[in-house]
Amino acid sequence: MKINRSGSAAWSGGLKDGKGTISTQSGALDAYPYGFATRFEGMPGSNPEELIAAAHASCFTMALSLILGEAGLTAEKMEPSAVVTLEQQEGGFAITASKLTLKAKIPGADDATFQELAAKAKAGCPVSKLLKADISLDAELLA
Repeated sequence: MKINRSGSAAWSGGLKDGKGTISTQSGALDAYPYGFATRFEGMPGSNPEELIAAAHASCFTMALSLILGEAGLTAEKMEPSAVVTLEQQEGGFAITASKLTLKAKIPGADDATFQELAAKAKAGCPVSKLLKADISLDAELLA
C-alpha cells in the first residue's frame, strides 16, 4: 500500500518582511499564515516545527494504539504531545530533537509493559523514522 498526502505553501517578500501561507490537502489548514515572526519571534501563526510536532504526536499515538491492540490492550485515553527543537548550528538551522510526552490510561496494563510498548511505538512510527533528530519519550501510565 502506498499513500500520498500533500501540503503546500506560498510566499512573497524577503525573509523577515515576507508573508506566507500553508495549506493541507485535507483543508484542515487553508492558506494559514506563517512567516519569520511566527517561526522565530513567537507571533501568532504557524511554523514548520509545530506542524512536525503535531504530526509526530499523532503518528506515535496511532502506532501505540496498534501495538496495544496486538498486546490485547485498549487505551481508555491517551494524551500525547511533542516538542520539536530548532537550533542554530554552523551552516544554518537544524531540527535537532523531538521530545514526545504521553499520559495514558490503559486498563490492564502494568508500567513495565506500557513502557516497552510505548518505546516500540516511538521507534516504529513513520514520523520517527523520517526524523534524523534525537527522539525521546516520557510516558506516564495513569491509574
